[in-house]
Amino acid sequence: MKESAVKSALFGLLLALQFLTRIPIPIAVPWTPDTRRWAVRAYPLVGLLIGSVLVLLAFAMHNVPTPITALAILSVWVALSGGLHLDGVMDIADALGSNQPLARRWEIIKDPQIGSFGILALLFLLAWKGVLLWALLTYQAPLWWLLVVPALGRWAGVALLVLTPCAQQKGLAWSWQQSLSGQDVALALVPLAVIALFAPALVLMELLAAVFVALSRGFMVRLFNGINGDMVGATIEGGELWLLILVWSWWQFATVSPLGI
Repeated sequence: MKESAVKSALFGLLLALQFLTRIPIPIAVPWTPDTRRWAVRAYPLVGLLIGSVLVLLAFAMHNVPTPITALAILSVWVALSGGLHLDGVMDIADALGSNQPLARRWEIIKDPQIGSFGILALLFLLAWKGVLLWALLTYQAPLWWLLVVPALGRWAGVALLVLTPCAQQKGLAWSWQQSLSGQDVALALVPLAVIALFAPALVLMELLAAVFVALSRGFMVRLFNGINGDMVGATIEGGELWLLILVWSWWQFATVSPLGI
């Protein structure tokens, strides 16, 4: 790899950290097609970083009552991302809850004020995440799932961004799309593919994450004629919840309570 490519990759990782976390990165990263490409490829790496912090926290609190541990993990999870993607969930909930025509739904999404549907969506999303964390910690499931769920959620956001047309030819999401291709979606999956060599169950999670992306894409195109940055964030949050439900279902029905027993 040439020196310029290495520099672009490093800048891309820093750009991904700046976009996806509250970790202070006091570096002015160049906004170029190369750095944008490497940034989206690094999204799952940032997810793995977040997951690593959550796993270490779970280990550190193994003697603490499980509900408190689950709440602490959820709090750190939200704090690391600064709640960035939750804003997209609330905006979309307000737009859909309005039962308004398409043009008005887009006005609601762009409105900085949060309505009752957005607040309800936020409360239910965090409640479900917290309860699922509590259940999985109670089952003492191996913590690899906590490592990969944030990473796969961010890969889902990348896949939606690259593979779904923007509703308008302006905005941050459209600006990112101009530099991206399907190759970036595949390269973003490489770190998770390596982990899958040691945890084969991850292959199934990757496939189910792809199913979630396909469903989200169809949903966004049908209801909004395309996507924007809020929808990418909402897909990350929704993908994480989807994966937590799937992991919990596996442990509940196939491991803790096998069928027929």
